[in-house]
Amino acid sequence: MLDGKIALITGSTSGIGAGIAQHLAQQGAQVIINGFGEQSVIDTQLAELSEASGRAAQYYGADMSKPAQIRRMIADIQNDHGPIEILVNNAGIQHVAPIEDFPDEKWDAIIAINLNSAFHCTKAVIGPMKQAGWGRIVNIASAHSISASPFKSAYVAAKHAIMGLTKTVALEVAEAGVTVNAVSPGYVLTPLVAAQIPDTAAARGISEEAVKRDVLLAAQPTREFVEITDVACAVGFLCSGAGKAITGTNISMDGGWTAK
Repeated sequence: MLDGKIALITGSTSGIGAGIAQHLAQQGAQVIINGFGEQSVIDTQLAELSEASGRAAQYYGADMSKPAQIRRMIADIQNDHGPIEILVNNAGIQHVAPIEDFPDEKWDAIIAINLNSAFHCTKAVIGPMKQAGWGRIVNIASAHSISASPFKSAYVAAKHAIMGLTKTVALEVAEAGVTVNAVSPGYVLTPLVAAQIPDTAAARGISEEAVKRDVLLAAQPTREFVEITDVACAVGFLCSGAGKAITGTNISMDGGWTAK
């Protein structure tokens, strides 16, 4: 159980992040969510998280592409609630295009949100974790942290880099009671994945159903999308006492994709 642990999950107003927030709340953490969305939807999510944990969930709307906003968010959370004890770096975006057509601004945005935000958040929370002698950092990577796919140069580059960041920080804090790990799902049918299906169809000149069947799930021997709850449970395990000896590692949850 994570009774009273202060947990920040970035990019958690929908998709995998929302599922992780719900699971950690059910384990008793005081959950802090971050992301974009309609305020009414966010309010409903906060109410559900508060009911699940028995502690008031909070929302901070920092833009994860803006380092100054990230630093301000972390400082505000620490001032309002105390040091962050669990950090889940989940924020991410995607764009699909051949390298020669890949817009510069899309590259910059993906690297900023998928990679740089994890660096800035980790840098801001690691000192108090070390001082407390306890902390958990989980980076949501991807099967693309191990393997590549065409038309996803920025995303694959960011996810490969996330693994380098994970290993390096894990070694730096190995004696401080702080663990740093990554969870690498295969394809999960989230809004992020759903949004890239039309672009992939256009890039490959095939139908959207063919993208699901012959591009996405073709990579996963199970031929099934990974469930959000499975990813959330893996994060919860890494944050629990049972995960204290696991650090600097990558847990693949990809239906056998990277076993090939």
